[in-house]
Amino acid sequence: MFLEKGFLPTNKFWMYLVGSLIIFVASTIGQLPLVIGILIKSFKTGKPFPRTETDVMTFLSLNTTLFLLLFSFAVAFVAIVLVIKYFHKQTVLSVTTSREKVDWKRVFFSFSLWAIFTVASTLLMVYLSPADFVYNFKPIPFLILAIIGIALIPIQTSTEEYVFRGYLMQGFAVLTKNRWFPLVMTSVIFGTMHIANPEVEKMGYIVLVYYIGTGFFLGIITLMDEGMELALGFHAANNLVGALLITSDWSAFQTNSIFKDVSEPSAGFEILVPIFIIFPLLLFIFSKKYNWTNWKEKLTGTIRIEVIEPIQNTENNE
Repeated sequence: MFLEKGFLPTNKFWMYLVGSLIIFVASTIGQLPLVIGILIKSFKTGKPFPRTETDVMTFLSLNTTLFLLLFSFAVAFVAIVLVIKYFHKQTVLSVTTSREKVDWKRVFFSFSLWAIFTVASTLLMVYLSPADFVYNFKPIPFLILAIIGIALIPIQTSTEEYVFRGYLMQGFAVLTKNRWFPLVMTSVIFGTMHIANPEVEKMGYIVLVYYIGTGFFLGIITLMDEGMELALGFHAANNLVGALLITSDWSAFQTNSIFKDVSEPSAGFEILVPIFIIFPLLLFIFSKKYNWTNWKEKLTGTIRIEVIEPIQNTENNE
């Protein structure tokens, strides 16, 4: 069982707090190249240091900014591996899945399913509302974007999954000995971590409903499938295909994508459709393909850990 993998005799909840701090510090250190790059350009050009996240994303070239931004996740990912192996004395596999090895077929199925949906829905939006989009394709910048994206975006999304659906999910399970609290806490934290995104500034806090809802979806498929493979594939497809296909002046990733959304953003029906229609449909597809059962127990049940008592020597030693 996936959550039970964190129940080692030496694992205590305070260790997850310390481990999270180590990962956060590593991520902050990983952001230094971006800060240094901005400082150098600011010094050379005399432009003031950008104050908003949107200004930061456009201060350097888009591909340079994307590379440096994703680099911080690579540093954080290394920290995650080190914390798991040397602080918690666990294998990375034990924080990935309950299976004997990572099921890459699950990763690629989830990736393919969501990538196909993302491409199809994006092209449909462009077709139905052509005035809201401009053709943004430039061969060389797009090729560079594709190389950066394919190399680093899966690392970025995997870093987030290992933190929330792996490391912290098991950590909160160690704390509470149940399944619902890790699901709720990791989903809410995951959602609120996006509060600084430009989309939230542009459309309001209602956008957090989408992020928290996505956290719940990823947490549910992790618990039901007893591993992160489906979540890893979905998240990678969501960010990679999105970065290659479409950008806007108010998105977290501003890229040299194929299309640019020039419409005025609004948070309405499009925020609720994924949460109440698309994600439930995906849950149905996954449940049928992988024969999920016992939903209530897997999502809300108590975790029972068998404690093996030491064998007592009953023989009398004369």
